[in-house]
Amino acid sequence: MKKAVENLLETACRVLSGLQDDPKAFELARVRFLGRKGELAQLFKELGKVSEQERREAGRLLNEAKSRLETLFSEALDKRRELDAARRESIDVSVPGRRPPAGRLHPITQTATEICRIFNWLGFETVEGPEIELDYYNFEALNIPKDHPARDMQDTFYISEDVVLRTHTSPIQVRTMEKRKPPVRVIAPGRTYRRDSDVTHTPMFHQVEGLMVGKGISFGDLKGILTTFVHQMFGPSVGLRFRPSFFPFTEPSAEVDIECVMCRGKGCRVCKGTGWLEILGSGMVDPEVYKYVGYDPEEITGFAFGMGIERIAMLKFGIDDLRLFFENDLRFLKQF
Repeated sequence: MKKAVENLLETACRVLSGLQDDPKAFELARVRFLGRKGELAQLFKELGKVSEQERREAGRLLNEAKSRLETLFSEALDKRRELDAARRESIDVSVPGRRPPAGRLHPITQTATEICRIFNWLGFETVEGPEIELDYYNFEALNIPKDHPARDMQDTFYISEDVVLRTHTSPIQVRTMEKRKPPVRVIAPGRTYRRDSDVTHTPMFHQVEGLMVGKGISFGDLKGILTTFVHQMFGPSVGLRFRPSFFPFTEPSAEVDIECVMCRGKGCRVCKGTGWLEILGSGMVDPEVYKYVGYDPEEITGFAFGMGIERIAMLKFGIDDLRLFFENDLRFLKQF
């Protein structure tokens, strides 16, 4: 038995020393010597054939052999792990570099940047304002009285009786006119909030609103500016029309429609067969608004407009569900 144990240990040492860096081969060797049907287990089965006088000594030898084999395999495993760690920490300067994936701007950010670029090119300055707004700036100073439907709790997030989450970025126009004398030419991009949620509406969305006031500004200036914007954003061949509408803070007011970008005016499901898609609202600033900012409505005229950035992005990129912009699905975002 003693000779058999010595041979077993000698063989195990020789096998371990000859192992390459192969986890599978290491496991096979461990099973060969220490497994339930391994060589050591077979020697334990031979104890029954040993005489009683020699059995105790043989048992001691086998237990010591088991302990020795377990130590050998444990040390070999630790050594292999140290080598693996050293390899991971080392730098092979000959290995070709791996280019990390480049980040992308969100399609809403891309669209907002493009809108601002066009209006900056037309001479408009970009301004910002608070998202938590006073009722006065969000409604009253924009000629929206207390009983106007836009004040309904179904539309507006009220923080208190006099504080709201802004429902549009038009309050920035009032704040700007309070601080500056005409002429004023600004655009106000930013987040806005309304109590609405479906495939074409979200509780938080983005708007860009514009304002141009001064002496002698007419509806013709409004049409010229917005026509230039549409052709810059969607291409010079896209048709557009101005359709009479109503907004509390502009008079006269008009909505701007563009030729359907899906069917090119032929009529489809997206445009509901009309061939046109509404993209923004506009109009001449109501003289009542000037009274809140100290402008003389007899001397000053101007126009304002506003558009949803998500809607422009949906039309520009051909997207039919607004919620895709906010789900952060990389499969969707990587397309832009």
